[in-house]
Amino acid sequence: MSELIQKLQWRYAAKKLDAAKVVPEDKVARILEAARLAPTSSGLQPFEIVVVKNKAVLEQIKPKAFGQQQVTDCSHLLVFAAWDNYTAERINHMFDLTNAERGGTNEGWENYRNMLLTNYPARDAEVNFQHAARQAYIGLAAAMMSAAFEGVDCTPMEGFEPAAVDEILGLRARGLRSVVILPLGYREADKDWLVNLKKVRRPNAEFITEVN
Repeated sequence: MSELIQKLQWRYAAKKLDAAKVVPEDKVARILEAARLAPTSSGLQPFEIVVVKNKAVLEQIKPKAFGQQQVTDCSHLLVFAAWDNYTAERINHMFDLTNAERGGTNEGWENYRNMLLTNYPARDAEVNFQHAARQAYIGLAAAMMSAAFEGVDCTPMEGFEPAAVDEILGLRARGLRSVVILPLGYREADKDWLVNLKKVRRPNAEFITEVN
């Protein structure tokens, strides 16, 4: 069994984190880098990650996450926040950044830019937000796999009030909306009812269909 698969077998959504244990910053940096390197549609990277370590802020977020203890027991809370809309400015920024990093451009690439500029900003803002949110989930998956590889526990959470978290973190003023949160920490195994339960997934025969 590959090391990655072994790590994925090890991970689970930890229900009790040890509040006394802090994830080293180098591990957090690698988890964040995995999310930053995740693929996104058209390479637009339409989300950001807010890393919350301030205990007072975590205490504000906890009741907006229905009292889930991991929010305050974690050492770092990653808030994945998607763009609230696709704008010409945001699209142009990513294309200009790519051109600057690659040292040039070409006609096909610029035609693709213009296609996005014609189509994306014209769509309904909620449609664009939902599209951006799906890209954030790709980053979430990369972060979770990286956390497992680093031996760090995490618990993905949709169970929170996005509008309230947006207000606490001032996200709307930045054109962002929270989508999913990810506490990072270390399991407190003797207090976690889930830790020793067998991981259950549907077998390949029910999950994978091959078209040859």
